[in-house]
Amino acid sequence: MRAIDLTNVTWRKSTYSNPDGGACLEVAAPHPATVPVRDSKTPDAPALFFATAAWASFVTALKDGGLSG
Repeated sequence: MRAIDLTNVTWRKSTYSNPDGGACLEVAAPHPATVPVRDSKTPDAPALFFATAAWASFVTALKDGGLSG
């Protein structure tokens, strides 16, 4: 697997994030077929990559309330 360079991507926080800088996820603009995701508290830590379709399903499920514990 080759490394993906994320040094020049623009990260954005969820609109649901804590405005006081609390814990939240940041998402970068999708690369071909992937969506990079990271923890905003540790921006130098490794990012997770999700398949675009899997990320879209996850976000839809969250919006629909389908991921209740």
